[in-house]
Parts: sequence; C-alpha cells; structure tokens
Amino acid sequence: MTDPFVTHRGLLFTVAYEMLGSAADAEDVVQETWLRWDAIGEDGRAEVRDPRAYLVRAVTRKALDRLRANARRREEYVGEWLPEPLLTAPDVAEDAELAESVSIAMLTVLETLTPTERAVFVLREVFDTPYGEIAEALGKSAAAVRQIGHRAREHVAARRPRMEVSRGEQQQVVERFLAAVTGGDLQALLDVLAPDVVLVADGGGVAQALLNPVAGAKKVANLLRTFSKFGAGASILPTLLNGASGARVVGTDDGYDTALSFVVRDGRISRIYAVRNPAKLSGLRAEATISR
Repeated sequence: MTDPFVTHRGLLFTVAYEMLGSAADAEDVVQETWLRWDAIGEDGRAEVRDPRAYLVRAVTRKALDRLRANARRREEYVGEWLPEPLLTAPDVAEDAELAESVSIAMLTVLETLTPTERAVFVLREVFDTPYGEIAEALGKSAAAVRQIGHRAREHVAARRPRMEVSRGEQQQVVERFLAAVTGGDLQALLDVLAPDVVLVADGGGVAQALLNPVAGAKKVANLLRTFSKFGAGASILPTLLNGASGARVVGTDDGYDTALSFVVRDGRISRIYAVRNPAKLSGLRAEATISR
C-alpha cells in the first residue's frame, strides 16, 4: 500500500508553492511536513481518518509560518520581487484552471494578499477545500474563513490579469514575440506587444535588471529589440513555464540566465515577467510535479 504522503506529494508541493511563490521554500515545507508525518509513527498514521486533509492542513500551517517569517526579507528585497518560475510538464497546461493558478501573473497578484487571505484563497478557490477544513487548518471559525475568502476573491478579481486564451494561441503569440526579439525586428515587436504592455524584471540585486516596471509598447520594444545585447553566445529557448509558453535566455555575457513568462490578451502580450535572480532559477532544473 502506497504511503499517503507519497500519493499526495505533488498536491502538497503545489499548495506550498502557491502560498509561498518559491519552489525552494515549498520543497522545504514539504520536507518538514514529511518529518511530522513520519514522526507520528505507523500507529498514529493508521488513526488518521483522512490523510489527504491531515497533510494539507500540516503543509498549510508550515507554509503560513514560512510566509510570515519571509515578510521582512521581502521588504528588504532589491528591486521588484517576482515568484520563482517552474519548469512544468504539458499536462499542467492542459488543466486551464491549474495552469492559471500557478502562473507567474497569478502568483504576483497573490503576493498582495495577507498570509491568511492567501491561504484561504488558495485552499478554497484552487483546491476546493471545504470551509470547515480550512478553518481547522487556520485555527479560525468557518464563518470567519468565509469572510476572509470573500475579501480575498474581491481583491484578486480586481487585480488578476485576463488570461482567457487557449494554449495554442498563447504559444503562437509567444513564438511571434521570440522571432521578433531574436531578429531585432522593431515593427514586428511592436505588433505583438499590447500598447499598454508592462515589463517587470527581478534581478534580486545580483543580476542586472530594471528596478522598476516599464510600461508602454515603444519603451518595452526598445529595451528588448536588440537581442545581441545579451552577447554573441546567447540564445533564447522556448520553454513551458508555470503551465504556459515561456522562454529562457541562456549563454549571456554576464553569466546569468533569464526566465521569461508572459500574459497574452487579445492576441498580444500584455505582461512580461523576467526573472534573472539566479537564486530563483533552481526550479528550471527538472519538471515540477504540480497537481490538485
């Protein structure tokens, strides 16, 4: 019989990642949850009526502790803070709701919630966890959790980017963008960028990156059109990141890779997220196991 922890490990990682926006922190939280699960022994595990709910509660509490502990570090971060990108398998992209929930765009919005709001939103809206279970995990009443959930939904709805495009359309638009960038074609780049496109970069004070977002097609295009600025040996590779078509720039002169994630709206790119902080690119070494 397979250990419930092994069965639900992908789910636990996904819960922790959506709450923390960090693959490294999510892995740590999952490992801490395993140690707790192992510590109760076979007899203790046999008495757990619903192992899935038990493990989700445990990983939620540990993720909340980690999220609160990280608050000071986020405040002192140099430049824009973006979530860590993940290399994902094609099956993640086929689950539209799951893909949106782990997208860099959505995780960036979730960063604007309080830790408790984020936990309630993730558990309820993404994993459809009953309010009673969420209340038990957070040590609150079900009524309080409902109120928190309502507030979180309104907050996210007001800020979430529109991502109502098919996987095929996303891929086509990203391919046009990559062709325009590598070819240095300014007009083609302007054609594929939305007039109000925003570019956000995260270098973490380590790799060179814009400290503030840049808005407007002309400004963004002028920043991106000369791909050769990365160096003669640089190449840009299409990559499936966080359940959507993205890209990775490798072989740059400064030695720092870049992960690029996009939001596509009405056939054009409306958001570009560029992660250059090397500490945030460990999730690109192997496909992450994401599940609901």
